[in-house]
Amino acid sequence: MPYYTKLGQIPKKRHVQFRRPDGALYSEEVFGTEGFVGPTSTLYHINPPTQVIGWKTLYGTKPEYIESDVMRMRHLKLGAMPAKGDPITGRVVLFGNSDVEMSMCVPDEKMDYFFKNAMGDECIFVHFGSGTVQTTFGTLKFGPKDYIVIPKGITYRMTFDKTKDGEQEPRFVVFETANGSHIGPPPRYVSKQTSQFLEHSPYCERDLRMPELPLTYDKKGEYEVRIKARDLVHSYTYTYHPLDVVGWDGCYYPYCFNIDDFSPIVGKLHMPPPIHQTFEGHNFVICSFCPRLLDFHPDAIPVPYNHSNLDSDEILYYVEGNYKARKGIEQCSITVHPQGIPHGPHPGTVEKSLGAKETTELAVMCDTFRPMFPTKAAMEFDDLAYPRSWEGEHFPVSLEQHHADGAHRTGAKAKGGKAKGTKSKGAKAAKSKPAGRKSPNIGSTWE
Repeated sequence: MPYYTKLGQIPKKRHVQFRRPDGALYSEEVFGTEGFVGPTSTLYHINPPTQVIGWKTLYGTKPEYIESDVMRMRHLKLGAMPAKGDPITGRVVLFGNSDVEMSMCVPDEKMDYFFKNAMGDECIFVHFGSGTVQTTFGTLKFGPKDYIVIPKGITYRMTFDKTKDGEQEPRFVVFETANGSHIGPPPRYVSKQTSQFLEHSPYCERDLRMPELPLTYDKKGEYEVRIKARDLVHSYTYTYHPLDVVGWDGCYYPYCFNIDDFSPIVGKLHMPPPIHQTFEGHNFVICSFCPRLLDFHPDAIPVPYNHSNLDSDEILYYVEGNYKARKGIEQCSITVHPQGIPHGPHPGTVEKSLGAKETTELAVMCDTFRPMFPTKAAMEFDDLAYPRSWEGEHFPVSLEQHHADGAHRTGAKAKGGKAKGTKSKGAKAAKSKPAGRKSPNIGSTWE
């Protein structure tokens, strides 16, 4: 994290005697990154953190990617993904590469152990559900649409509250670094001199929720901590509660940030995706597409222009609202647009968007600088028709009609009372389509 904070009891100086009420020393632990030249925190444990009475290997975690030689647009309808496992074992890797892995989890079991990811940082986006993350740094309460950033090596347990009547079952998405990098705010948002968020940043320190008390659990017994390392999950057993820290300080800790606290940047004309950037790791970024006012130039086209992001694969997770550039996209869907293939609005959406003043869309995007490959689990939800969804009439309103009525409506009358000009063949065809008729290619309703 970019700034210093502290919680609980700590001594006046680092690396000095700091004693428990019974006179014994607390055990100091320097929790550091990048060979101790990166962000660090210093923790004080009741028990030496090195004590362990048993360990064993449980299962492998290395994803197996398929169709690595196939490049096409993809659409995954993940709303039907069945619930399974706990917040760790229930994670299903959908896409990934050597830099980042993207998983989805629909848990239906409780965690009866603690977990430590010693391979990479985790950025968890909670779509549905609320609960608590207990960590060595304190307690984080979370709810729908929260990002939970858990840096590498932090021990935690994620517990969901009981779902109430009418609420959706818990569901979340995880972005995990696979290259040893760390997830944080974009450097352009942060002062090089003070690590303070700058004025042009779409969020700041006030929007981040830090760990809170309770912090310390002074209990004896047998406690399991599962550690992910070397593409395996290992089980370690301790004789004391692993969350036995009485205090800490530093710049390395978990935190929460709600996507509704992101303040979108808007412009006179359509702005490029980097304005939505929220976090980044090495070779990938995470963006938040939030409800916002749209472009205010009188002739602006509000939906995204056709574009080729030649260095990036684009993966978009649809949270809620009406994503105006896409047809047939459902909540909990994922679309993948690979580098090298241009993509843009679906047929009819450009004209339909003209004059719109705001958007209610909410989506989370991951852009990567290496191709993202699917897993076998992802292919179970693959919409094979999606690559053809750009087929069809993109501009159903002729130029003559556009000038005649000024309202972008097929067959509308001019101010004088009669429609001017003649209709193009394309306009006749568009008008002759019966309402609700399905396109033979894209399987969505003509509009």
